[in-house]
Amino acid sequence: MSIDRRRFFRNTAHLFALSALTRPVGAFAATPAKAASPYAGRRKEALERRIAAARAELDRELPRHRTNGDEKLHDPRWSCFSKGLPHETDGQPAKAAAEHLWRAMNSGDTASLETVPLGGYIKLSNPQAAYAFDLIGPDAAQPEIPPPPAFSSAENAGELVELYWKSLARDVPFDRYASDPLIARACRDLNALSTFKGLRDNGAITPATVFRGGFPGGRGGPYVSQFLWRDLPWTPIRVPQKIRIAAAGKDYLTRWDDWLNIENGNVYPVNDYETKPRYIVTGRDLAEYVHRDFTYQAFLGAALMLFRMSAPLDGGIPYQYSISQSGFVTFGASDILSLVASVSNVALKATWYQKWVLHRRVRPEEFAARVHQQVTGGASYPIHADVLNSAAASAIKESSGGYLLPQSYPEGAPLHPAYPAGHAVIAGACVTVLKACFAESFVIPNPQVPSEDGSQLVRYNGPELNIGSELDKLAENIAMARNFAGVHWRSDGIEGIRLGEDVAIAILRETRAMNREIFSGFALTKFDGTRITV
Repeated sequence: MSIDRRRFFRNTAHLFALSALTRPVGAFAATPAKAASPYAGRRKEALERRIAAARAELDRELPRHRTNGDEKLHDPRWSCFSKGLPHETDGQPAKAAAEHLWRAMNSGDTASLETVPLGGYIKLSNPQAAYAFDLIGPDAAQPEIPPPPAFSSAENAGELVELYWKSLARDVPFDRYASDPLIARACRDLNALSTFKGLRDNGAITPATVFRGGFPGGRGGPYVSQFLWRDLPWTPIRVPQKIRIAAAGKDYLTRWDDWLNIENGNVYPVNDYETKPRYIVTGRDLAEYVHRDFTYQAFLGAALMLFRMSAPLDGGIPYQYSISQSGFVTFGASDILSLVASVSNVALKATWYQKWVLHRRVRPEEFAARVHQQVTGGASYPIHADVLNSAAASAIKESSGGYLLPQSYPEGAPLHPAYPAGHAVIAGACVTVLKACFAESFVIPNPQVPSEDGSQLVRYNGPELNIGSELDKLAENIAMARNFAGVHWRSDGIEGIRLGEDVAIAILRETRAMNREIFSGFALTKFDGTRITV
């Protein structure tokens, strides 16, 4: 008989709360020398709670992981991730090296992974993390996501068309999208695709919706979230969020020899930068933010901002109505900041399992190289006509002389597979925690936007912006910023956010069962707009 997980945790939490309430006040007080240790009972209870959390994860339905089938269809694995391996002059990975990597990943054998042939000096990014365990939350192999679009699908082609346009529009300020002719061309081209899952307004991609993530919460207001513009209250220091800006018009890996050198894992130059920092105003700026950030940086900053603006906690959080107590270590600042950090790495382990064990999706720079070879007659691949016939492909050819995807980073993508995006999974997890802990309807006071040159912040004049929507937008910004760089696909970001949300909800469920307070549960709005209580 299957066990209802929500009921299990609800009953477990109630039992623990009742046991705490009925325990004698002096149960843990000092006792005479020869008496049994007062800690004995608590130690047993600690074990029981940990076992209950682990048992609940064990009782979850077994995942039915599906892949897009590319690895079985194509040889020598040119449709899958291969960056860092030795490559032939036509851009295909050396067959023996690719097969060695996949055998090693399928077995998880450390010795096999240590002997994977590399094409240069850059190492593969932590493939063994795919097999790591954790002590909180779901096991890395438990969460499910749908398979990524297949190599030859119209959806995959449509996602590359979007990335071509994003690379061409990197230096267009977000607040000029409505009047920019390049953005208008991008919208027309995206609307002509047979399959494209971008955000639409009355059935069409428009300058107001183009390049946005697609979740309901991120639709309104400026493209960039308030949490990427407002000052960071690193108490007692106030830090303006001006960032070092990558030089406008400077793209990388547009020549075949440069691309092949980087694909083999060789050394790369550093970015060219503008002389003055500024606030984020373009897609290139947003891409550079996620080029140098640490894992949960944006979300730690958001949490500190929420405390600074005295945002109320969610209505169900204990201590808001207590006469004599306030939250801190539990249901307070220390607890929330800790959760933001802890969910991020648990979510990353689930990400690495999906990336390295299941999907091993080709990076956009690799797929675009197949397009380049196809169009120029260097090789033949089953690429959907939507990208070959697109206005984006013609515009890229006119701009850079070929069909490689111009990269914002000189090194291109990191050396791990594309699907799902790590930044996106962290974003989904951390934002879910923040929405669970703070009142999503709270209106952000004194919203601001950058001046035209990005040198300062000025007052925003527009519809009210609330916490929930701006947090959702923050998650989309961080996820889709990697797409502006050219290193990830749209579905990497969207499904990554959903995966992170699933991991965070599981951890919140465990958190609820581990505390003493009487607590009705974490209430939050999921990215799809559904309201739940955990």
